[in-house]
Amino acid sequence: MPKVVGVRFKRASKMYYFEPGELDIGPGDDVIVKTSRGLGFATVVTDKKEVAPDEVVSPLRPVIRKATREDRHKVKHNEMKAQEAQKVCESKVEKHGLPMQIVDAEYAFDGSQLLFYFTADGRVDFRELVRDLASTFHTRIELRQIGVRDEAKLVGGIGQCGRRCCCTTFISDFYPVTIKMAKQQDLSLNPSKISGLCGRLMCCLQFEEETYKAAKEVLPQQGQKVVTSEGQGWVIRCNHLKRRVVVRHPDGNVERYPADEVQVHDGSEAQ
Repeated sequence: MPKVVGVRFKRASKMYYFEPGELDIGPGDDVIVKTSRGLGFATVVTDKKEVAPDEVVSPLRPVIRKATREDRHKVKHNEMKAQEAQKVCESKVEKHGLPMQIVDAEYAFDGSQLLFYFTADGRVDFRELVRDLASTFHTRIELRQIGVRDEAKLVGGIGQCGRRCCCTTFISDFYPVTIKMAKQQDLSLNPSKISGLCGRLMCCLQFEEETYKAAKEVLPQQGQKVVTSEGQGWVIRCNHLKRRVVVRHPDGNVERYPADEVQVHDGSEAQ
């Protein structure tokens, strides 16, 4: 089985396997790798390990060497150049009257390619724009159309929870998110409350679903009759994360109990 290390080219981006050879590298090391687009700057995120051949995308490309201080300075310089290139590209998009929005720009590590990410409602004929950009920057130009979730990942921002968007910090791949997940977590179905900055359902609904499923298996359901230290009552609400159960007693009193202090009596529904 091939021996590999996993690397990422950006934080929270997809992980790729490369062949480490005899290099002494491990998680956290910056490295220079050979890619289909030329040399690339990446960060190692896994130890050396053996994987099944079907887990590797052929051909398995090598890690060339550890990155140096000069390499890191070059990456910073490329990022500054890319910011200027994005402004130029935006002005040329306006000049050509194209219905597209430039989201980000990125130079290849060795400067052999300049990549622009853009969003648009449909297909865009940008051939004239590419020729214009190539004559301006004198390098190979690529324009890549992305969706709204990818745009949010590139641009970033603060979510409703007050923290940075999950997609920019640790989610490397997007998975389907459904309204059923919001129902499973007893959330309001108001779109403004369960949608992220991209306008789609929040990614956290997907990766938190299993936690709620596991909690609901051990907590009573809303409407179930239960026995507590204060006597019998009916469940009117559960806090699955805090493992708390809110119970209404026959006299109308409402009390909160730890889940382990509540015992299901039967399936009678609340009146």
